[in-house]
Amino acid sequence: MNRRIFRGTPIFALAIFAALCGIVAQTSDARSGPIAPTVPAGFIIETIAHVPSPRELAVTSNGDLIVGTSGRSVAIVPDATGSPRPATTFVTMPDRIAAGVALGAGSLYVGTYGGVWRMPYRTGDRVARAAPERIAVERPGGGRHHVTTSVAVGRETLYASVGSSCNACIESDTTRATIQEMDFDGSNLRIRATHIRNAIALAVDPATDALWAGVAGQDELTAGHPYEVFDEVSAHPGTADYGWPGCYENHRPVDGKRDCSAQTVARVALPAYETPIGAAFYVPGTGVHDFGERFRGGAFVALHGSWHTPRVEPRVVFVPMHRDEPTTAIDWNDPTKQWSTFVGGYQHDDGLRVGRPTGIAFAADGSLFVADDLAGVIYRIRPKR
Repeated sequence: MNRRIFRGTPIFALAIFAALCGIVAQTSDARSGPIAPTVPAGFIIETIAHVPSPRELAVTSNGDLIVGTSGRSVAIVPDATGSPRPATTFVTMPDRIAAGVALGAGSLYVGTYGGVWRMPYRTGDRVARAAPERIAVERPGGGRHHVTTSVAVGRETLYASVGSSCNACIESDTTRATIQEMDFDGSNLRIRATHIRNAIALAVDPATDALWAGVAGQDELTAGHPYEVFDEVSAHPGTADYGWPGCYENHRPVDGKRDCSAQTVARVALPAYETPIGAAFYVPGTGVHDFGERFRGGAFVALHGSWHTPRVEPRVVFVPMHRDEPTTAIDWNDPTKQWSTFVGGYQHDDGLRVGRPTGIAFAADGSLFVADDLAGVIYRIRPKR
């Protein structure tokens, strides 16, 4: 996966650059078709902010939007659900790749290359009120492969996912290729899932408190495999073992001989190489931008697209569900049955891309925010009124 790293560069210093990226992305190809991403009839999509290399998103109760990035900065878009103002720097982290962000228990949690950090947060804060405190150490063994840490907050638990150090290997670093759970202060840390190559799309269903993960599978297998998966990790007792690197999909051994009967098998399949980056569940509320009953309980998953040739298209897909049960059962012969494209148009027929979705989050008013780390923008999506 190609990532552009802005190491420790403040948001202000890159604002002009980000704006130019957005302009280039929207004007780089006049051959045919729409340049901006597309949404279904009845919805509108608009750019509300420019942020260099945005990653995961968290919406505050007053409608501000907190944005993790591939640099050291965590940005904030004030009043993102109202009249958004230009993004500013909320905090500059002591560690690089501040990609993961989540709010809960009176704190902002940030996942970086080397750990999970906590700082106090109160509604209305637009700069950090205290220095970040590292509450969990990740990747003590170093390495460059899969460098982001995703975080998610449940009702009583903090979760963090850490990708593998390689495409396929036996890890010596016990933090790698895992999903961890811990108390909100970082204590009582335990492994919730293991042998899970890169569970970067980490999300909690707010209606059920279930933990879900979108997982990027390994390369160099049979073309079109392994399928990427999206699964309810908390549905599996104990420590869920997803089998990487020896097992994949539905108890399939990589070498054709290994015993994969104990492998944890996911309930949602996505095409190979799609790379799930972010996920969010839709829970209708009293907001003015209600998406409608057909989306109730479903998951929106941001797929970053592949680096393979031919390129697999980036998009945001919708997976219909009812209380964490996919409405269409998984079909291991067809990874396209369980979802539909909700945001498309990121890639032209010849492979030219104008964007790649990353983080995704819903606000209390019903607005859906989607980050794009290629164009360097944040989109807001809502129904037409």
